[in-house]
Amino acid sequence: EKAANEYLENIFIKNKKYSLFVKGTNLQINVWKALLNLPNGIVATYQDIANFLDKPKATRAVASAIGRNHIGYLIPCHRVIAKSGAMSGYRWGIERKKILIAYESLNKEK
Repeated sequence: EKAANEYLENIFIKNKKYSLFVKGTNLQINVWKALLNLPNGIVATYQDIANFLDKPKATRAVASAIGRNHIGYLIPCHRVIAKSGAMSGYRWGIERKKILIAYESLNKEK
């Protein structure tokens, strides 16, 4: 339990980076890499991610790739919201997504 707490503290509090091996399509990998570049406390829309990848017409494909992220505690898919500003689908529940975003906005990288 102590090791797990230290690991999570390193990720979420100290923003320490770890090597990560994931399997997915090229688009999924590129989307997940884009999510890793979103700083704590910053949210983006699905369209923002599609634009970042130079695929402005691929918003639905980007949303699908985000939905296939099974390790949200390492790849921060909770930082992506709908264009309207609404909290949209999140595998672990909208309430948890809201809490994570609120927590990160209070502890934003300076």
